[in-house]
Amino acid sequence: MVLESTARALLRRLAEEQARSRVPSLVAAIVRDGEIAWFGARGRAGGERPGQDTQYRIGSITKTFIAVAVLRLRDEGLIDLLDPLDKHVPGTPVGEVTIAQLLSHTGGLTAEPPGEWWERTPGVPVSDLLASLGPETARHRPGRRYHYSNLGYALLGEVVARKRSAPWEQVIREEILEPLGMRDTTPRPRPPHATGYAVHPWADVLLPEPEHDHAGMAPAGQLWSTAGDLARWAAFLLGDTRGVLKPETLAEMREPVTVEDGDAWTTGYGLGLQLIRHRGPQGARRLSGHGGSMPGFLASLWTDPSDGVAVVWLANTTSGVRASLATDLLDILAEHEPPLPAEWEPVQVDPDVLELTGQWYWGPAAYVLRALPGRGLSLTPLSGQGRASRFVPQPDGTWLGLDGYYAGETLRVVRSPKGVHLELNTFIFSREPYDPSAPIPGGVDPLGWR
Repeated sequence: MVLESTARALLRRLAEEQARSRVPSLVAAIVRDGEIAWFGARGRAGGERPGQDTQYRIGSITKTFIAVAVLRLRDEGLIDLLDPLDKHVPGTPVGEVTIAQLLSHTGGLTAEPPGEWWERTPGVPVSDLLASLGPETARHRPGRRYHYSNLGYALLGEVVARKRSAPWEQVIREEILEPLGMRDTTPRPRPPHATGYAVHPWADVLLPEPEHDHAGMAPAGQLWSTAGDLARWAAFLLGDTRGVLKPETLAEMREPVTVEDGDAWTTGYGLGLQLIRHRGPQGARRLSGHGGSMPGFLASLWTDPSDGVAVVWLANTTSGVRASLATDLLDILAEHEPPLPAEWEPVQVDPDVLELTGQWYWGPAAYVLRALPGRGLSLTPLSGQGRASRFVPQPDGTWLGLDGYYAGETLRVVRSPKGVHLELNTFIFSREPYDPSAPIPGGVDPLGWR
């Protein structure tokens, strides 16, 4: 739990938003160490103060569940992210777009499906949706740019349904929701739930918004959930996957694939996750999560894996809640209760790994190799400028690049009567600058340094 002073500051920010933005009801939760550390609610839903079990429509946060289902298929070898859509859902006019491009909204598809405003009208079966697609479905060359597409996620939902031979919502329930204990997340509302409203722009009156089953478009924004369940989903996205997804796959989802605002790079998209770069009182944060909106509802979920914290908020209004609410709540938490660094503890390091630690040289540039837990290695430039990567051990005695410039590359330790050197993607690292005893590409001038 948070301190009483922190709770008061968080509640004040929530109350300010509910009053200023004129929201019928607004709930929020802070997740820390996998649990709800604070929950707040303002306004009324069905005449009652909403609780952690009150359902709201979560809109496009649904897409994060679809993305996890798709990546589970990839991890099982049933699809490849480079597969064209046509391989799994043949016959669409955008069949050349890849699964990865659909996940990251870089496929160039139109944002919305043909027909009326799909979010306020009853949906059509997926067969009718697919039959309605024409040449206008493609708006940009695949891979050229970020262009958010609800239609793209409807198509991904159909990929999931066809590969599992079951409706997408059944797949989500059986493979994700039930293993995580998320019993309050459903395709249609169940009591208690908030009613969705539009708030008149110039008067304090409400207009109920329609709610329908969106059928073929449902994977883009159908789900309803609660603050309690979304807190559990936030814990999942922070790393508590409980076997639903490999940790390395979750990390892959958070990697930036594209950015929305070019050089500024404050918002972007990974594989099913929106990304934000935010600077708060404790410095820069990279947040991952998703927002959601449907007529009558707004939702937001953001996680900071580096600190192990997350924020969730849900509202039953079509528009008005400021986007800064989520980061403001995280900033309040960071200001009042900054995280403590993890305690340092000694670890066991194998002698052969310990022997490799210390200074190495790539040409004249000094690098340092440090031991990490589990026989891992970290290679960083001593000056702080240059290429840095972490490496994890492989069964054949090599190390595989985990991140940075050398992600996916192989680090080899080569021993010879002349000494030891490192080989990394054609580069040679030696114990001395341009050590003539190492096989430096291009050789070393026999006159040496002078």
